[in-house]
Amino acid sequence: NLTKGHKFLASILTTTCMVLLFFAPFVYAMIELAKALKNFDINLVTQTLDYVKNYQFTLPESFNFLEPKIKEFLASIDLNSISKQILSYASSFTKSGAKFLIDMVLICVFYFFANLYGTELVIYLKSIIPIDKKELDDVLSEVGNVMAVVLYSMVIVAIFQGALFGLITMFYGYDGILMGVIFAVSSLIPAIGGALIYVPVSLYEFASNNLNSALVIFIYSVIVISFIADTLIKPLIIKWINKKLVKTPTKINELLIFLAMIAGISTFGFWGIILGPAILTFFVSTLRMYVILKDKNLI
Repeated sequence: NLTKGHKFLASILTTTCMVLLFFAPFVYAMIELAKALKNFDINLVTQTLDYVKNYQFTLPESFNFLEPKIKEFLASIDLNSISKQILSYASSFTKSGAKFLIDMVLICVFYFFANLYGTELVIYLKSIIPIDKKELDDVLSEVGNVMAVVLYSMVIVAIFQGALFGLITMFYGYDGILMGVIFAVSSLIPAIGGALIYVPVSLYEFASNNLNSALVIFIYSVIVISFIADTLIKPLIIKWINKKLVKTPTKINELLIFLAMIAGISTFGFWGIILGPAILTFFVSTLRMYVILKDKNLI
């Protein structure tokens, strides 16, 4: 035992590990982005959008019917409005930097005390809830296992997708670590996720007359990252986590957890990633408890 039973030392160690694993990359990304924003030229964005807007293209005959609609869409792009919006986001980013650091400190403090006093708190809650101890332990264990599966899968999938995007952008001369961290964070955003990163990068490459690199980055991001990694591999990662990483494998099917995450996102937004599986777990556990109590003729 590394900490030899000292809870205070163990809490400090786990909190330090969390800071190094999660917050250190965020801080690095924020510092690099702040440097980039310091030398940010809005004219570069305007030129990129203007190039895309006025680009002359011809589609194959079988897709000719799409050409007028695409040109109409490009003509409707308001460069001034987009430029103002980007400047607004850049300004709010610098202003929110201090708030983000404060939030990080508060999260670390909460995590430290949760590790230090979490066991005592759970024991106290168990003592005041009027349910049989074994049945309550089963419910809490199931909820805890599902939450562990969800959180582990979120982190591992985000790191995996960030690494994939970091590799492809590093190949084309970008800062792979920075792009990977930004993509990993953006992949947690429901629906649009990584598109917030790979679409602008692809447009920039396209406007820089690097058509091949623009197509490779875009197609790679859509097929390899968004489809294969996020849709096909993610359920397998959830299954592996459930069998290998959690203390007691959850009895709820991994695919059901994955679908609950999707349903939660569509209903609650970002926090639905956690709320969806939590609601599912409480519902299933309540049904199991109902069956047990009914068999004992207690209800």
